[in-house]
Amino acid sequence: MATVTSNASPKSFSFTVSNPFKTLIPNKSPSLCYPTRNKNHHRLGFSIKATVSTPPSIATGNAPSPDYRVEILSESLPFIQKFRGKTIVVKYGGAAMTSPELKSSVVSDLVLLACVGLRPILVHGGGPDINRYLKQLNIPAEFRDGLRVTDATTMEIVSMVLVGKVNKNLVSLINAAGATAVGLSGHDGRLLTARPVPNSAQLGFVGEVARVDPSVLRPLVDYGYIPVIASVAADDSGQAYNINADTVAGELAAALGAEKLILLTDVAGILENKEDPSSLIKEIDIKGVKKMIEDGKVAGGMIPKVKCCIRSLAQGVKTASIIDGRRQHSLLHEIMSDEGAGTMITG
Repeated sequence: MATVTSNASPKSFSFTVSNPFKTLIPNKSPSLCYPTRNKNHHRLGFSIKATVSTPPSIATGNAPSPDYRVEILSESLPFIQKFRGKTIVVKYGGAAMTSPELKSSVVSDLVLLACVGLRPILVHGGGPDINRYLKQLNIPAEFRDGLRVTDATTMEIVSMVLVGKVNKNLVSLINAAGATAVGLSGHDGRLLTARPVPNSAQLGFVGEVARVDPSVLRPLVDYGYIPVIASVAADDSGQAYNINADTVAGELAAALGAEKLILLTDVAGILENKEDPSSLIKEIDIKGVKKMIEDGKVAGGMIPKVKCCIRSLAQGVKTASIIDGRRQHSLLHEIMSDEGAGTMITG
């Protein structure tokens, strides 16, 4: 979710992105200035929703009229001004990785954001693909406390699937959609240095981030590439480790001084009542979300995600959001509207 000011009334619209805005907005336009940040991050009255209302149509079919398209573009301008030139780190996972429609939605959103001047970085895991290949090789998948038990054989498969298959597939999809992506892992350019988790005796080659060196990323984003990063890395001796993708995204966002960290998940966001999907909390600060953990309102698999967000905010990231990746164009909802697509946590 974004905070901008406009006199326009809220509107709803529907659209499909294909190589968007590439020629509409040049890289350095004197008409696109950076507005002063609203440090309170409160949502105001302006809202763009990529939802289900029917726009005016032309006589030849159901496509929106040219005037309607222009109106939507003009109303997007405050959001583009706010985030143009800013780094956005997105962790991609969950249902959005397994559904072709959602995968296409995420890719087109990333391309649109890059074309209008944002600097997106995509971090991914690939649990479903890893499980499928393990099953084909008759290797059982084992988890403890939500983490994959990773012996030497499993680690080899994790590296092959994440770096060789999932990463390159995402790069190809982004390139085909009109942007230019570069596939990396934590190994490349010593981007990430890993260390074993404290309970490595039980988990095997499961790691955490010891150091981040974003030097290899800076020239890529400066020249308009979209880095796509697989969540594996090596320690100082060269031993490879499987690292949680949420953790990788949070540490990269902190090291880059990102404007936003966005975690795509299979839930609506943080709920006031875990049993009530309608109790979504749209915005909360660190103090409030820590209290929810203490009270048991945030539990299970949501705890590491929330702690990842808290850690990134403490290291200088402006906002961190946990959003519903099951929703079409959830990234655009979160960045280009006041409504958002989940829960935004502020410092």
